[in-house]
Amino acid sequence: MRQALLIALRDLRERARDRTAYVLALVLPLGLAGVFTLILGNIGGDGEVFRYAVADADRGVVATTFTDEVLRGATTGGAIEIRPVSSAAEAKELVGKGEVTAAFLLPEGLTEDVAAGRAARIEVVGDVDAPTGTQVARSLAEAYTGRLAAVRVAVAATVHSGVTTPPAELAAEAAAALPGTVVAEDTTSRRQLDPKTQYAAGMAVFFLFFAVQSGVTGLLDERRDGTLARLLAAPVRRSSILAGKLLTSVVIGVLSMTVLVVASSLLMGAHWGNPAGVGLLVLAGVLAATGAMAVVAAVAKTAEQAGGWQAVVAIVLGALGGTFFPVAQAGRALEVLSLVTPHRWFLRGLADLAGGGVAAVLPSVAAMTAFAAVTCAVALLLFRKVVRP
Repeated sequence: MRQALLIALRDLRERARDRTAYVLALVLPLGLAGVFTLILGNIGGDGEVFRYAVADADRGVVATTFTDEVLRGATTGGAIEIRPVSSAAEAKELVGKGEVTAAFLLPEGLTEDVAAGRAARIEVVGDVDAPTGTQVARSLAEAYTGRLAAVRVAVAATVHSGVTTPPAELAAEAAAALPGTVVAEDTTSRRQLDPKTQYAAGMAVFFLFFAVQSGVTGLLDERRDGTLARLLAAPVRRSSILAGKLLTSVVIGVLSMTVLVVASSLLMGAHWGNPAGVGLLVLAGVLAATGAMAVVAAVAKTAEQAGGWQAVVAIVLGALGGTFFPVAQAGRALEVLSLVTPHRWFLRGLADLAGGGVAAVLPSVAAMTAFAAVTCAVALLLFRKVVRP
């Protein structure tokens, strides 16, 4: 162990003089996270309040029930605010100016359409820069109109064909069925990261795979420079040489991630969560990154070749793991496939930590640790051919 520590200390002193390492480990992840936050940080942010304008041209019982019961009920969680306006034109103007997230346009004759058995139609006009809030508004409107249709069908199935149900009863029954489902769905906090933390964490774990490269490719550098032969001739175990190189990557990765966590918290306002939980995730993520990059380095013939292959692997794993975009948006198949990447488990662990205690990160830590154990074992077996006397 002492020999491995000495080898790691020597390598760390050399890496400390490499300015490129600082760029990859610190400057680029912080810079890109900052850019993403500035461009996209207002979309679906944590604690964001959706402000909706309501233009009621109907004034009938169906429209007022939607406004007074469905929308007012949705405001109880504090995530939605309602602003009545006098006309559809005023509502659209407020959306265009960005003063409201979206507008509900309740057309004249809405109640009459419901009474006559025609489809109820509520128009939603949303701000193009607020897709999340617009989608929430659309969901509220569609849920209410859809429930109206369902209630009408249910009533028609149980009464004689000549009997019609007053729109007031339809509206009341439709609204009564919504608070436990629609409102809860849109206002209950979920285990998810706010945009600043999402981008900071995504860039940190993405560039972590670049940061740890220098340690595991050190053996190839030493073989090229002729210093590996000296190490093998010295009374040093081959296992100590391998352990020293892996330890170099682990130390670089932990230092890089620690600085990024602190810097993004202070400079960007990122909220990483409980320090103990973050520490477990960081350590497991660093071990997983070291193992993955070590396998690539072990199958390469030169340090240059290893660097190229490692960059490809890091980019593919990062994109697949959701560091650039939520993989859930790409379909179920890709979401399941992303679970083979440490990136996905790291971000999932942070999200679980945001909605729970330290114990919530243990499944993610276990997954990344298992990934690290397998890849490090494979790398050690492959590296034996490099350190042959």
